[in-house]
Amino acid sequence: MVHIRYDGRSVDVSEAELRVHTGMNDAEIRERVARHFDIGPRQLEFYVVDRTPSGDMIVRPEAVYG
Repeated sequence: MVHIRYDGRSVDVSEAELRVHTGMNDAEIRERVARHFDIGPRQLEFYVVDRTPSGDMIVRPEAVYG
């Protein structure tokens, strides 16, 4: 499962629907997420991809502190 935080929403999408797999790099995953939301990939440029021990992925905005 891929959990995505985008535009104030939380969405869960299957890896198969996004056509992603664990061996892909962050840029490839962000590109697939951008296609899913029909947006340009640059809109996700500062997003990070966290991978959980269970194999799920979380795509979220980069956290800024301070």
